[in-house]
Formats: sequence, structure tokens, C-alpha cells
Amino acid sequence: MAAILEAKGLAKEFGALRAIDHIDLSIEEGELRAIIGPNGAGKSTFFNLITGFLEPTRGSIYFKGKEIKGLRPDQISKKGIARSYQITNLFPNLTTYENVRIAAQSKKGIFNPLIHFTSIREVDERARKILDILNLSERDETMASTLSHEEQRRLEIAIGLATSPSLLLLDEPTAGMSPTETDEIIHLIKKISQDFTIIIIEHDMKVVMELAQKISVLHYGKVIAEGPPDQIRSNEMVLEVYLGGKVKR
Repeated sequence: MAAILEAKGLAKEFGALRAIDHIDLSIEEGELRAIIGPNGAGKSTFFNLITGFLEPTRGSIYFKGKEIKGLRPDQISKKGIARSYQITNLFPNLTTYENVRIAAQSKKGIFNPLIHFTSIREVDERARKILDILNLSERDETMASTLSHEEQRRLEIAIGLATSPSLLLLDEPTAGMSPTETDEIIHLIKKISQDFTIIIIEHDMKVVMELAQKISVLHYGKVIAEGPPDQIRSNEMVLEVYLGGKVKR
């Protein structure tokens, strides 16, 4: 499979702090990749570099074979990269449906009130379809601010999907959830991963091991291990720096 996203020699420094330390990473189209690591490992910084919220100190980022370093977040979004955040990022005073419809409109650029009705109908149909995929159809007229935490996280994913991305970045999608809610999100991510390339940042190792085809482990801004779940689960360095295992010397 061809790489949809590549980071080559990627580095980000904040003064004397090197948050990302010359990362080389390649994501194949259709892959579900997990990025794990202890707090401060550089995971969110990596997402911020991909999405244009931070400018790399060095290195390059290629999306579908084209350099995206230096582009604005909105330009990167239009190229087909969508992201959910650790902290919910919604329009709280709009309904569930309105949040998703606005995202779908932004992709098509339909904000002109004189636009042809067929385009508006396409946006409505897409919004309704995505709400159905994320099991939010029955909450379509509910204000986003009154949704449960788990429903808000599902809505964030729905907003990302509404922009018709080729690559979906999910930042801690199960944070703060009960085991039952976590299982629901795992099921939904498995379902949408059939149609989208997904990179997930996640601390819950149950989620990571159930979802990821391949895992990249960051520590102090470096990739210290990479491979399928079974390989990462038994990697001594990962056990020592992240999973809390004791390594025999």
C-alpha cells in the first residue's frame, strides 16, 4: 500500500526543549495506527505539526506525496485531514445536526444563500448519514451542550467525518469514559476504519490493542518502537518506559 502520510526528519523545538526529535514515520492508506507514549512524549505536538497548528523546526511532512509543511490548518483540512481533540471542540449552542451540517458545508464551501438546492440537499443527506453511522440520529435536535460526554466525543468524530477526510486523527477519543462507553467507541472506530485511514493517540492500552494494526511508541520525542500490537506488548523498552513493566538486565 502507498503511504498517505510521511514525516521525514521531523523535529520541533521550544527553546531548549526538543518536543519532537527527528521522527521518520510512514502511514499507509487504509491503516489504523496508534501512537502511544507517556505524558510529554510528543504525541499531541506531532498531531499539531501534521495539522498546521505548529511549524516544524526541521524536517518535512508529506500528505499523498505532497509537502504540507507551512500550510495553514484550514488549507490542510481542505486537503483531507480531519482531527478530533482531547478536549471537546463543538458549537455548544447548536444542535447535533447543525454541528455536523456546518462541517459538511465547509467542505463543499456552501455558505451562499443563493446556492442551488441540490447542493444543500447533498449536504443534508451527508450530515444525516454520518449521524446514523455514529448512532446520533435520535439526538439530532439536541443541543450539543446537553449531550453526555460520550455523545460529545462521538459528535466530534462525526464532525471530522463530515469534512470527507482521507485521514482522520483521533486524540484520546475514550478519555473520561466508562468501560461500557469505551467499548461503544471501540466498536464505532472499528466500523469507520473500514472506509478511512485513522491515526489514534490513546492512553488506554485496551483500546490500543483492540484497534491498532500497528503501534508507534514515542518517548522524549523519539520513536523508540514500532510494530503490531503483539510485538509492542512484549517489547522490553516499551514495558520499561511506558507500560511499567520490570526489565531484567
